[in-house]
Amino acid sequence: MLNIWGVISIVLFYVLILAVGIWAGRKGSGEESEEEVMLAGRNIGMFVGIFTMTATWVGGGYINGTAEAIYTTGLVWCQAPFGYSLSLVMGGIFFANEMRRQGYVTMLDPLQDAFGERMGGLLFVPALCGEVFWAAGILAALGATLSVIIDMDRNTSVILSACIAVFYTLFGGLYSVAYTDVIQLICILVGLWLCIPFALTNEAAGSLTEALKDPSIDWIGELKREEYGQWIDYALLLVFGGIPWQVYFQRVLSSRTALGAQILSYVAGVGCFLMAVPPVLIGAIAKVSDWNKTAYGEMYGMDPAARGESNMVLPLVMHHLTPDVVSFFGLGAVSAAVMSSADSSVLSASSMFARNVYRLIFRLKASEIEIIWVMRISIFVVGALATVMALTIPSIYGLWTMCSDLVYVILFPQLLMVVHFRHYCNTYGSLASYCMALFFRLGGGEELLQLKAFIHFPYYEPGNDELGIWEKQRFPFRTFCMLMSLGTLAAVSKLTDWLFHSGILHPKYDYFHCVVNIPEDRLKVEEPHEGEMTVMTAAMVAKYCAMEEMNGRINPAMSDSDEDSNGKTAASAKPPGAPLVGQVIERPGAVPASVQQQAKSSMSMSSPAKVIPAILRAGSITEGPSLRSGSISGPPPGSKRLFNESDDDGGSRGGGGRSGGKSYQTAL
Repeated sequence: MLNIWGVISIVLFYVLILAVGIWAGRKGSGEESEEEVMLAGRNIGMFVGIFTMTATWVGGGYINGTAEAIYTTGLVWCQAPFGYSLSLVMGGIFFANEMRRQGYVTMLDPLQDAFGERMGGLLFVPALCGEVFWAAGILAALGATLSVIIDMDRNTSVILSACIAVFYTLFGGLYSVAYTDVIQLICILVGLWLCIPFALTNEAAGSLTEALKDPSIDWIGELKREEYGQWIDYALLLVFGGIPWQVYFQRVLSSRTALGAQILSYVAGVGCFLMAVPPVLIGAIAKVSDWNKTAYGEMYGMDPAARGESNMVLPLVMHHLTPDVVSFFGLGAVSAAVMSSADSSVLSASSMFARNVYRLIFRLKASEIEIIWVMRISIFVVGALATVMALTIPSIYGLWTMCSDLVYVILFPQLLMVVHFRHYCNTYGSLASYCMALFFRLGGGEELLQLKAFIHFPYYEPGNDELGIWEKQRFPFRTFCMLMSLGTLAAVSKLTDWLFHSGILHPKYDYFHCVVNIPEDRLKVEEPHEGEMTVMTAAMVAKYCAMEEMNGRINPAMSDSDEDSNGKTAASAKPPGAPLVGQVIERPGAVPASVQQQAKSSMSMSSPAKVIPAILRAGSITEGPSLRSGSISGPPPGSKRLFNESDDDGGSRGGGGRSGGKSYQTAL
């Protein structure tokens, strides 16, 4: 029978969330731009940022899964709290500062900068599937929860929740998602903690301390020697596989500063761990309770584990071990947790599609308005897709598990390389790494998808179909696949670089145009001869501006405005003695050959972020106003080399070096 008061409480909660989402959507500057919608104009403050970062991780799957893990396998196998907490900390240490400092818009931007648009589109597939399947999985969990507590129709609850999340995300972008996360996290905290005292004092609940003496109801669990490999594998999967997700980097990149992005990660890591305490206690209460003394036991004559409803222990404890009024608050907490994850996943997947697939692959000249409308349509499509999957696919959680593994073994190694070791990877290595990781991970099998393993790693244990025992991979094969992917990326990149540069392979075979057969708009700058210099023309500067604006990295020093941030003109802000744009200055001494070679090697990988700084370090161009990073066309149409001048003492200025004299440079 439908619980009217429960329905009223859910409706009130949804109205509150919807109102906050619409209000937050009006907080934007009103500018219709990618950064405004996708990243809230990079204007998320510390308080809201901490809440939205924490709420994104503390979702429906997090609190339900934590309670289920305690109930079924014990505390030692409940790895999500510390795993995701460490993931946020590791992300802050190794990725947040660099990604925010470079001014990227999505997680896929550095991957497409390094490997090209089409390879970036291929890497988009596991990222998209992970986000969509995750949203579908938690929506399905919410439908099951509402059907248990208030007897609400499962399909109705899933569709209603998805529509509300999609509506305010569509209306306000990240502003709406971030501010509703604040409300949702507060609801989770209050709702769960309110249920715990009532559940502990229920007559059916046992003692948490005395249960430790009884192995049948021990909620701590045990870790057997043969399970060490699996435990380590899952732990590393959570820590490092939790980093390459757009929902995380969307918060990082929306921070006002790079330092702020790091602080958000650290504080959210602590918050994520603390928010696991209530579901841990609820799972322990479910383990030590005598379910035969509850209405659930009277109805079914067994506990949730015997009925195969271990994944429902959190809502079942709320429903059967607390008063109805309290359980409604707990239900609001579960609903809040689900929506805080679903809206973030929908926005993240839509942002990546609109920017990294639609714009950078199909419509390079698309306007800001066009991209925003594509993203809004994508929000609706992704939300609808997740809803349909939640209602129709029984093994949706298994699909998400497989996708999260693919994010770990495919995306993490590639993101690590392009952020920290960009000169040691190229598109050939990326593609080989992708295929290698995909093959070996699928070869390891997946029980939730009934996918049998065709690769038997060490310590493999075969299953027994007659007894219903599934095969086990005791070896940490997921981490092994990730390390293989990382090694393949570096090795194949180095091999192809050597094959092309040594002349063993002709440049025409560089089909990906990333080693030697580079398009005209990405040609390397040749090492300048002594006494020569390259002048950047206005056309070249405009070209770099266009490239960087497309990549979302705008340097204020090269904006079209003549006014600087302090209201002074560029000329008046110029330090005394600084060269003007285009002015030829002279500097004594030759550029050391070692420095020139270092600059040339830096540019050999065609890295947009490294080419111009390499020229500046080599001394062929002095650093005037800040330059935009970008690949260089050298010598492109419109550029010119100025005089070859003999030294005063007749020294040669050829490629073999010179003695004495003056070297001329162009200040930009």
